[in-house]
Amino acid sequence: MSATRSIFPRSSWVETALAGCILMGVAWCLWHLYAHHYLPQPFFYEPSDLFGDWFNTAFWARDKGTYDAWKTVYPPLSFVFLRFVGLDQCYPDRRSYDFSAGLVARECDWLGMIVIWLIFAVNLTLLWRTFYKIDKTTAFPRTICVGLGLPMLSGLERGNLVLVAFTCLLLAAGPVLRSARLRWLFAGLAVNFKVYLIAFIIPLLLKRRWRWVECAVICVIIVYMFSYAVLGRGNPIEIFNNIADFSSTPANSVLDVWSETTYQALTSLLRGDNFPIGIFIGSKQRDLLLFLLPALQHSTQIIILAAAFAAWLRPERVPAFRLINLGVLLALITSESGGYTPVFFMLFVMMERWNGLGRRWAIVACYILALPLDIPIMGLPEVARDTYLGGEVVSVSFFVGVGPFIRPLIILSIAVALSLTTIVEVWKDIRFQGWAGRWRLRRDAPLLPGVRRPAPWGAE
Repeated sequence: MSATRSIFPRSSWVETALAGCILMGVAWCLWHLYAHHYLPQPFFYEPSDLFGDWFNTAFWARDKGTYDAWKTVYPPLSFVFLRFVGLDQCYPDRRSYDFSAGLVARECDWLGMIVIWLIFAVNLTLLWRTFYKIDKTTAFPRTICVGLGLPMLSGLERGNLVLVAFTCLLLAAGPVLRSARLRWLFAGLAVNFKVYLIAFIIPLLLKRRWRWVECAVICVIIVYMFSYAVLGRGNPIEIFNNIADFSSTPANSVLDVWSETTYQALTSLLRGDNFPIGIFIGSKQRDLLLFLLPALQHSTQIIILAAAFAAWLRPERVPAFRLINLGVLLALITSESGGYTPVFFMLFVMMERWNGLGRRWAIVACYILALPLDIPIMGLPEVARDTYLGGEVVSVSFFVGVGPFIRPLIILSIAVALSLTTIVEVWKDIRFQGWAGRWRLRRDAPLLPGVRRPAPWGAE
């Protein structure tokens, strides 16, 4: 038996056991919600803001101050979409309420609430169909990991538009749809819901998929122009300035690094004067972390770029879904975008086969990231908080957990594992064929494992 097999046994029971741990974690969170009227860490720390991302955004979709007063980073499509899936009469005039006026609409806008749960159900169904087409034996645990894991449930708890963007990405990048034109359209929709998803289109240039990239980018532009014309605001300059302002906002407290997926917020907290974290860890340890954390990020970025160069040399040796995943990982580790965004790269990691040390670790790491639990390190004083579900004030127990410190490291390790796997595979091919080897990819060659016809990106 090889060393790799001794470390990671067969996926048939390993992944099932890990999926069972996720289900037990979900059950515990539901019990906590029933008993205390709020979700425990690592979910959002403000229990009164349940589904807040959806209804606050829906409120500003009906207010002209979307980009100048609210300073949103969303493209116009998000607001056009929310105008059509909500009840206008439920959203009051801003002059009558504060900037959280959207939360008032939760009791009234029943259509919006139904749409949130409907999209969540659609995502679960599409995930099952996708993984079943790829590998029947692992479809069930991998659907649980991506569809019921912490990132997806965090998006559901916030009512974030990551739910809709994920639907579009899955239809654009998965084997569910046959029509290449429909996949281009959903690619354009995905990028207009979450701008950083442009990172899933560009890497296909390494596969010489010129036509697919060109048509997808054209769809991105068409969808943006149409939604901008409908909404009447949200030009590129406004969006760029708001993104720059959002990225430069420092972390002000420990709670700001609650569900982060990079070390950027922690680094900002270490550098800032708003929270005296040096008192707890010491100045030497703080300076060491200020050196190590950016070094980890930059070294991982370099490894991903090296893997991209290797893929350019031998595109037939690297599946399209892994190139897409490396692009998404590069985008997500470069700029902090929230605790629900790992659902995007988890989708593509779960398209990998249970083969090789790097791929197996990436799969196991995604199951770890999907656990809706955290381990406390240091308790914080209890505070009184309003709850949305309970409709009352409760005492909430906060603590500093291991999640914000370990989760970004796991994500970096996934990127490194897949990048090194790509580099090793390309190097083996070069040793076998020599540097003069030519790229010969058959028109019917599968770009997703277990899927031969149609190819997921459409025939050229």
